[in-house]
Amino acid sequence: MERNTDKIGVLYATFAYILWGFLPIYWKLIDHISAGEILAHRIIWSFVFMVLVVLFARKWSGFIDECKAILHDKKKLISITLASIVISLNWLTYIWAVNSDHVIQASLGYYINPLVSILLAIIVLKEKLTRSQTLSVILAGVGVLYLTFSYGVFPWVSIFLAVTFALYGLFKKVVDIPAMFGLTIETMIVTPIALIYLLTLPENAFSFSAGSTQDNLFLMGAGIATAIPLLMFASGTKRIPLAMVGFLQYIAPTIMLIIGVFVYHETFQTEHLISFGFIWLALLIYLGSVYRFPVKKMKSLDQQK
Repeated sequence: MERNTDKIGVLYATFAYILWGFLPIYWKLIDHISAGEILAHRIIWSFVFMVLVVLFARKWSGFIDECKAILHDKKKLISITLASIVISLNWLTYIWAVNSDHVIQASLGYYINPLVSILLAIIVLKEKLTRSQTLSVILAGVGVLYLTFSYGVFPWVSIFLAVTFALYGLFKKVVDIPAMFGLTIETMIVTPIALIYLLTLPENAFSFSAGSTQDNLFLMGAGIATAIPLLMFASGTKRIPLAMVGFLQYIAPTIMLIIGVFVYHETFQTEHLISFGFIWLALLIYLGSVYRFPVKKMKSLDQQK
């Protein structure tokens, strides 16, 4: 039963990272709109979409009960509030990076993120790594450091993206809230701020006019593009170790890297190839150690029988 649950968690997380990998293409379609305005709409429409999902699933009463429970649980309230804040900051930085032609730097951030996730898993959640997994962490670290130094400048965007998303994953891991309710509450917390921001924009900065129908649709669609992978991510993190979640995230930055190089023609040098080689080798070693252990354990049990 536990192995089936792990497989489901891996599938959820994998699909979430694939969708996130292709997300830069979406933001590029509206790169003429400021990152702050895109973020505000992303938050608002994500909340609207999640409310519809809750209603469609006929779980509104459960959602209200969860909200009441959070209000009476200080730990949950603080954790969910912090989660909503850090993911909003992550979104803002990511949108700005993509629309400012820094897709590769954003990709680097999400390559660094798993290392931060693993560090949090060891320090906070007391998760332990085998020798093979430790080797994979070292190889990944070498790849990331090599890429960082070869980049030539301090990648503040990359570091900020890595830290904020790792913290978000940690908050989602330690707070026991159903994925559907969790995302709805997170977006609900920051929606008032987003609304206030839009109201302070200059007159006609955003309007539902015939001339901007396409932009309006893309901004509204940002809610769906945001909610679906986040729901998958939240479901996945509750089923598998945080360290594995971190390594699976290499899927997203790899797709982003390919898009940055081949679609938006950002520079990809030999240094990048060497660094990514270290990272993918680390990923293969880690996943190999994870899935080899259950097989050995089952064989041992069969022999005992």
